[in-house]
Amino acid sequence: MAPEILYFAIPGFVVLLLLEAWYSRREQKDYYEVKDTFSSLAMGIGNVISGFVSKLVVFGAFILVYKFRLFTLPFTWWMWVLAFFADDLSYYWFHYTSHNMRWFWASHVVHHSSQRYNLSTALRQTWTGNLTGSFIFWMWMPLLGFHPLVVMLMQQISLIYQFWIHTEAIHLLPRPIEFIFNTPSHHRVHHGSNLKYLDKNHGGVLIIWDRLFGTFQPEEERPRYGLTKNIETYNPVRIAFKEWGDMFRQARHAGSLRNGIKYLFRPPGWSHNGTGKTTRELKKAADSQFSVHSS
Repeated sequence: MAPEILYFAIPGFVVLLLLEAWYSRREQKDYYEVKDTFSSLAMGIGNVISGFVSKLVVFGAFILVYKFRLFTLPFTWWMWVLAFFADDLSYYWFHYTSHNMRWFWASHVVHHSSQRYNLSTALRQTWTGNLTGSFIFWMWMPLLGFHPLVVMLMQQISLIYQFWIHTEAIHLLPRPIEFIFNTPSHHRVHHGSNLKYLDKNHGGVLIIWDRLFGTFQPEEERPRYGLTKNIETYNPVRIAFKEWGDMFRQARHAGSLRNGIKYLFRPPGWSHNGTGKTTRELKKAADSQFSVHSS
């Protein structure tokens, strides 16, 4: 397996988190809440523990696909450049799909469950993502000839980068940086539950994919963090598995096998009887209401 460079970054994460907490207290900001922070840390620890097993599964899948590779890419500088862009594009589509297919949202919702936005939120990670198939978005890379070690290293580099953007302490950066890279401002939007912020800014290291594919939204008013319907718990086990339970329970009571399957693969909020609303449906209803009031 690839060396776990992410684990070596953890001491740095802790130092930065403590500095942000100190800054929040000094400036009398509301960035942190004790129970919420401990929930995020517990989710991070659980992610590390589950990763001991899940990463073996992922590495094995990559190795299997690599045996049937179309090319063999050499370990040269240009391979690493290609690997960076390939990984970041893969992350974009994984992230986009995680907001638009409930099966993947059931794992990803964990990361959006906090109503605070601080560096501890970056550690609020899923316990189920790899084991339920999130790695399939990277399978094309070993098929094209990127060695599995390269793929897994690039995934870790992306996650390390994304730690620092989970903060309200940094506002706007110079315009060229904001145009190309994912920044705290862009990612605050992504964590917002405001209607216009929903399902926007899915980039990992780069924000250019959102600009290219029409999912970019600049930060305007301060985001309202969390979910459109918050889970209201600090229990890490409930945070990790509540959406899975809700999804399967709704699928069982869907009235038909076809509708049951739709609960797994339609966007979050979809319902067979109109009791739930997807992001698209919420925005359509808001537009209709605006049209009525403005006419």
